[in-house]
Amino acid sequence: MMDRTRALAMTVNGEAVSRDVPVRINLVDFLRGELGLTGSHVGCEHGVCGACTVLVDGQSVRGCLMLAVQADGAEVTTVEGFAEAPGETGRQARALQQAFHRHNALQCGFCSPGMLASALELVQAGKTCDRAEIREHISGNYCRCTGYQAIVDAIEDVMLGRGGQ
Repeated sequence: MMDRTRALAMTVNGEAVSRDVPVRINLVDFLRGELGLTGSHVGCEHGVCGACTVLVDGQSVRGCLMLAVQADGAEVTTVEGFAEAPGETGRQARALQQAFHRHNALQCGFCSPGMLASALELVQAGKTCDRAEIREHISGNYCRCTGYQAIVDAIEDVMLGRGGQ
């Protein structure tokens, strides 16, 4: 049987990465296994829980549903790179992390990386959403601990400019 690998080059958290990877490895397994970026969690492995959510070219994607080779040439940002991101992205990511902490929206922390990725995508869209729109946007990320109230409070605070207080 032929070993099927492919050259892959992408930017991950601001750093150029190139590797030969198996063509069937998914993005989250590549990030965790090959790069040691274990912040993105593996939950259901079916794209249902959202724990593996990362940003690819600024869009939230389920890392378990995307093959690593599909991200060839892309800019990938994981929870490890959020606060270190340059400019407005970094400021917004830090504000979200502080707001999650202040509102106790972290709880066990398993969903937090994926939840923060989805929240960052929403905040970066630049519009203020009502609570129902926030809930709709994060509906693909399961949280068993918080009941979502604290998470929505944190995201709303950042959208209203109260994120870092």
